Amino acid sequence: MRTAVQIDPRIRKLEVTDQAIVAHMVDGRVVSVPLEWSWRLAEATPAQRSNFRLAHDGSYVHWPDIDEDLSAQGMLTGTPAPRPGSSSDPKQPRKSVRAAKKDPPANRRRSAGG
Repeated sequence: MRTAVQIDPRIRKLEVTDQAIVAHMVDGRVVSVPLEWSWRLAEATPAQRSNFRLAHDGSYVHWPDIDEDLSAQGMLTGTPAPRPGSSSDPKQPRKSVRAAKKDPPANRRRSAGG
């Protein structure tokens, strides 16, 4: 029985359009994700989007003008970049569910006398 060899995904070539980020992988796959997966790229100018470099042998892409990095692994597994302050941003403190919903304090029971 043959076993597939697990390798780290790597990007050979990248294209950024007004609607998508298209990665041509070393193993022949082509992966396309919506531009909105990177809010920084979605808000960047075309010139900023086109100024990128493949880093670490194609493991990720870096855009120096907007300080954005996308990994090949993230594109394959479906991991969009979180916006600052979103609950999925690990750098931002999370708000409690009660604070986020702004619920009124829980009703307190009154004693029988009062």
